[in-house]
Amino acid sequence: QVQLVESGGGLVQPGGSLRLSCAASGFTFSSYAMSWYRQAPGKERELVARITSTGGSTNYADSVKGRFTISRDNANNTVYLQMTRLKTEDTAVYYCNLRRGWNDNWGQGTQVTVSS
Repeated sequence: QVQLVESGGGLVQPGGSLRLSCAASGFTFSSYAMSWYRQAPGKERELVARITSTGGSTNYADSVKGRFTISRDNANNTVYLQMTRLKTEDTAVYYCNLRRGWNDNWGQGTQVTVSS
C-alpha cells in the first residue's frame, strides 16, 4: 500500500525558506519519478516540480524556477522540496505525488503560508 507523508510546512515571512519532505513507502521508490504539486485556495492543483527516478533530471513550473529545488534520497525513500525566496503567492497546500500508469497517489499535504 502506497503511503506518502509530507512534512516541513509552516508559516514563513516573504523572502524566507522552507524545506518540505515526503517520506514514501509501499512501493519501490527508486523506480519512479516523483513530483510536488500545490493547491492554493480557490485554485486548481498545479505541478510545482518533478524529479526522475535517479534524480538525474528535474522540471519546474516557471513560477518557481530558480527559487525551488527538488531532490531525492533513494536510500531513505524521501523526496524533498527546498523553497527559497518565498513569495506570498507561494502560499498553498503542498502535496507529494507518485504517478504509476494512470494512477495518482497523494499524500495528505502540508500547509505553507508565506506572510508578514
